[in-house]
Amino acid sequence: MDSWPGVPACARSVGMKKRYIVNLTESERAALQEIVKRQRVAALKRQRAMILLKADDDLTDAEIAEDLEVGRATVERVRRRCVERGIEGALDRKAQENPSRPRKFDGASEARLVQIACSSPPEGRAQWTLSLLGDRLVELKVFESVSKSSVQRVLKKTSSSRGESSGSASRPSKTQRL
Repeated sequence: MDSWPGVPACARSVGMKKRYIVNLTESERAALQEIVKRQRVAALKRQRAMILLKADDDLTDAEIAEDLEVGRATVERVRRRCVERGIEGALDRKAQENPSRPRKFDGASEARLVQIACSSPPEGRAQWTLSLLGDRLVELKVFESVSKSSVQRVLKKTSSSRGESSGSASRPSKTQRL
């Protein structure tokens, strides 16, 4: 077989199309089977693991697509990613190299938001609202503008209670029954 520049060694040429051959080691196969068996795993990750296991069993793309009720192009993509990026690269989504929008909050601005949220609310208010928190960040010149949804995402991520003693903004504390 001729060696083509840019084509991975694991890829085989069949006719005019490239076909990516998946050859798993015993440990890789066991790891993929564990992912498939696990209860709490993303459906997409489980599906890709099943595709790789069936590809290792020498099934064709059409057979795999029919068995798993996915498109043939999906099977081809997962095979190609496995050969080009490895098993982890085939299972997980590729992180964006250049996100379309940079993150608004960094560590310092998140800390500032949490500090404000945990302080006493403005006079005449019982508690902070997302709009009030955003407005306060703009007043303090942390940002030129900030949306309520951005504020909400940061507070959700940090599990900030906005000054309540329950430890969570949305769930009351659990009480033990005697």
